[in-house]
Amino acid sequence: MYLITTPWWLRAFYPSFRWSYETNNKELYLTFDDGPHPEATPFLLDELKKYNAKATFFCIGKNVVAHPDIYQRIIEDGHRTGNHTFNHLNGWKTDNKTYIDNVFEAAKFIDSDLFRPPYGRISKFQAKLLQKQRQITFPASPLKIIMWSVLSGDFDTKLSPEKCLNNVILNAKPGAVIVFHDSAKAWERLQYAMPRVLEYFSERGYAFKAIN
Repeated sequence: MYLITTPWWLRAFYPSFRWSYETNNKELYLTFDDGPHPEATPFLLDELKKYNAKATFFCIGKNVVAHPDIYQRIIEDGHRTGNHTFNHLNGWKTDNKTYIDNVFEAAKFIDSDLFRPPYGRISKFQAKLLQKQRQITFPASPLKIIMWSVLSGDFDTKLSPEKCLNNVILNAKPGAVIVFHDSAKAWERLQYAMPRVLEYFSERGYAFKAIN
């Protein structure tokens, strides 16, 4: 069970998290979770380059260790990276110490002030611990916890590629933070939907920006 768009009450419960951007400009924020992946991530980088689009890749630490060359290409292509834990842990099902330690293990390989909790599941206490520890280590660069306003649903193997595309086209508005996944599980829907999302919104004057 998941929601394509984030309801107001969930945003209100975590007001310090970034869900979207308030803007009247035609700007969208594409984000990709769970990479780097040896097939999906290079495909995305090639597609983004065609439209001079920038994006944000929330990487799993163990995947960065496995594919350091792809991770480096993300950075060299001008995109941003973010921490997505080392082992894709669910904060609601993980004790606080294990969770915090896992995030900082990933931070050894992902130099970023951006963090997205896997599944979007993190307790307020875990978030405060992460932000406090980041402030101690990097006082000039506080941790930003990034969520989303639109889920493509590409991780859902029961979803058709066409439905995945429509989830984005019908729900993305200026300032939207959109989630796709550069993973094997999402690959069938990702390779269909992403080029069409880039084409559709570019034709309508939108720019794609990285999270700042």
